[in-house]
Amino acid sequence: MTGEKQKEKDIGKRDFIDFNAALWKYNGEKGAMIPLLQLAQDTYGYIPEFAIDSISEIVGIPSAEIYGVITFYSQFRLKPFGKYLIRICEGTACHVNGAKSILRAIEDELGITIDETTDDGMFTFLSVACLGCCSLSPVMMINEDTYGRLTPAKARDIIRNYKKNIKEVTA
Repeated sequence: MTGEKQKEKDIGKRDFIDFNAALWKYNGEKGAMIPLLQLAQDTYGYIPEFAIDSISEIVGIPSAEIYGVITFYSQFRLKPFGKYLIRICEGTACHVNGAKSILRAIEDELGITIDETTDDGMFTFLSVACLGCCSLSPVMMINEDTYGRLTPAKARDIIRNYKKNIKEVTA
């Protein structure tokens, strides 16, 4: 199987076709790089390497410069999020109520730091400025579920329950 064919299989043929069709609409258009990066991320959930190469060809900007833009803007990702997106609030209320100790407990439990994804692709850990749940501080969200009034032990238990459920589903 060729590299391009394997990419189609890995990301979904429909997404690949739709992305390429939209990509060529911008052929040679000035100022198209950011919209094309947004298109790639909207399509795949991150910006895969082959999309960068395709965008480079369309806009006539070297891939290295495009990587520079991607890494400059925090909205862009070069890796997909894990199945479970954990967001720890580090806003003022959470900060004064011990968010740092919660953050360290989660890092220790998952073996990753902020902005990383576990090797198995199950968990991505992010820090956010505010989740809007100040009365529950300190707080974290896992996907759409909110957990408040956390302690390091409670945060570890929550993560362990997710891990346990993953193992039960795959067994």
